[in-house]
Amino acid sequence: MKRTLVAATVIALTTLAGCGSEPPVDAAPGSPPSGATASAQDSPVPLPQPIETAPLVPAPPGAPAAGVPALTGNPTDLTAATQAGPGIGEPSAELVAQDVVVGTGPAATLDDTVNVRYTGTLYSDGTAFDSSWTDGDTPIEFPLSGVVPGFAQGIEGMAPGGRRVMVIPPDLGYGAEANGPIPAGSTLVFVVDLVGVS
Repeated sequence: MKRTLVAATVIALTTLAGCGSEPPVDAAPGSPPSGATASAQDSPVPLPQPIETAPLVPAPPGAPAAGVPALTGNPTDLTAATQAGPGIGEPSAELVAQDVVVGTGPAATLDDTVNVRYTGTLYSDGTAFDSSWTDGDTPIEFPLSGVVPGFAQGIEGMAPGGRRVMVIPPDLGYGAEANGPIPAGSTLVFVVDLVGVS
């Protein structure tokens, strides 16, 4: 009886030791056998993965994209200002953008300094809070590293000669803080003309 119990224990331990020693059939070629290293792949409980945000892909020109307010005047006339009217429904919790006019040439990156003309309005009611057009059509220059994240991310990938409308949620704008005429928790809408990139 003692030998049978010892033999059964040895067989059970041998079987258990062999479990998981081969990579699963659907494992990627060259992946280590489970147990070879401690990783999220080996964990029986899925471990959280780092969040990667996809680059913003603006909606193509044409019919308004979902969540993008209508624009005033002739939105494709880059010699004149245009601004967004009030939004309809609840604004998106993510950055939304749509190219009105597609530019050409090297696209802006987050490390660039840009020359732009713009108007900024509140999504809630279309009230204008800022416009570079107030002093004429001379563009304003600034590094994208010096603006709210949603503005910088909205311009990233845009080419000179383009016009883009961006709807920026509060967490990519001014958040819970009021900023001059911008109430706390506001969703912002910018219509931006990218004149140049340096």
